[in-house]
Amino acid sequence: MTSSDIEAIERATVAAVSPQGQDEIAGWLLPFDSGTVGRAKSAVPLSHASPDLAAIGAIESRYAARGLPATLRVPDLPAFGDFAALLGQRGYVAGKPTHVLVAAAADVLRVSPGPLADTAPQPDAGWASVFVGEGFDPVDGASRVATLGRAPGALFASIREEGDTVAAGMGGFSHGWGSVHGMRTAQHRRGRGLAGRVLATLAQAAQERGLARLFLQVEAGNEAALALYRRAGFSTQWTYSYWKQT
Repeated sequence: MTSSDIEAIERATVAAVSPQGQDEIAGWLLPFDSGTVGRAKSAVPLSHASPDLAAIGAIESRYAARGLPATLRVPDLPAFGDFAALLGQRGYVAGKPTHVLVAAAADVLRVSPGPLADTAPQPDAGWASVFVGEGFDPVDGASRVATLGRAPGALFASIREEGDTVAAGMGGFSHGWGSVHGMRTAQHRRGRGLAGRVLATLAQAAQERGLARLFLQVEAGNEAALALYRRAGFSTQWTYSYWKQT
């Protein structure tokens, strides 16, 4: 990945989760949000070069000014070793390791054949029901649907069978990338290739917008999702963790 790719992915990530506000300091993007989506309210570096240790205090001050606790999404890379050590000294703890995966849209289309999903510019009740049905509590689920629903230019893909929505996903398109979010398949419909059809729909949408590459983010422990994405042509580029004060 080039430095420009990394910055574009981080900017596209924040655009897709549409925080209520955002700011920047040198080398960092600072989204602010009162909801439950971690990427919408965690500071993230725009490069993988060794960061200035003084950034921690500046980030804390910006979040405190908004009445929010500081959370940082820090890549698990050697260049961030000293930075992570200082976070630990300040009472931060790392958690929820998450992989960033990238694929060519053309590869996703080749690996995931089949009828495409229906699409809409906003999540409807069926889309939300599949997304929230994955074990989120009602408040968390509603917050996440609302957050994704605010993203400008997003596309919400759904597969319906016998009148019920059984698979869903959302695509964001900005900063030269297509991004994949909110992928869910109803428990009783898994293993039938529905998620692959949703991915293919979003890949085709990216190509129609002149975007050749897709990225997504998935928790490191989600082996079923990782297997699906690898079959669809995605490969891991880096891993990050959320750092929060205890």
